[in-house]
Amino acid sequence: MRIHLIAVGTRMPDWVTQGYQDYARRLPRECVLQLVEIPLGRRSKSQPALQAQREEGRQMLAALPKDCAVIALDVQGQAWSTPTLADHLRQWLGSGRDVALLVGGPDGLAPDCLARAERSWSLSALTFPHALVRIVLAEQLYRAWSILNGHPYHRA
Repeated sequence: MRIHLIAVGTRMPDWVTQGYQDYARRLPRECVLQLVEIPLGRRSKSQPALQAQREEGRQMLAALPKDCAVIALDVQGQAWSTPTLADHLRQWLGSGRDVALLVGGPDGLAPDCLARAERSWSLSALTFPHALVRIVLAEQLYRAWSILNGHPYHRA
């Protein structure tokens, strides 16, 4: 199974790339985390944020693998504990389907992305920079995998 992290934003600072890669590399072959970067839509006085968000959403939906489960990362989504994420990961691994996690840009996810998602997941009631979300997601996926495999990384 592959987990496709489809995220708006390119040219991340080195600390973001290094943090993300550190946790993504720890995941085993049966649970590969693959990053797909979507360029940030142009925002200007003549091109409003909503139009840029819609363009980002169009590109995100085009990047979805066929027949994958789609999870939108959204502050309005349901909060999951780490053990709950581990349960979801177990289900995803058993389903035989790839999973796509959608992370929006500065204005959040486009309405079409939210509508396409099977679930909406909130990492926190706090608003995080979308670059930091990449690291948090990779770490939490690794932590969930460690729970499922009895690895000592997670200490409840």
